[in-house]
Amino acid sequence: MALKCELCGKGPHFGNVISHANNTRRRRWNPNLKRVHALMDGARKHVRVCTACIRAGRVKKAA
Repeated sequence: MALKCELCGKGPHFGNVISHANNTRRRRWNPNLKRVHALMDGARKHVRVCTACIRAGRVKKAA
């Protein structure tokens, strides 16, 4: 299962962590995904969405 938001498509970002001694190592920043019940096309469905989409109101939560 990919770490990708089903609404906006946000995925992992990659980059370097640089220490005070200028040591570098690769790391990966994953999106903050939550599994919620949402109304998709009139049906109640489990979706994995990022918290930015939940806060922005792009997800209509099912009761």
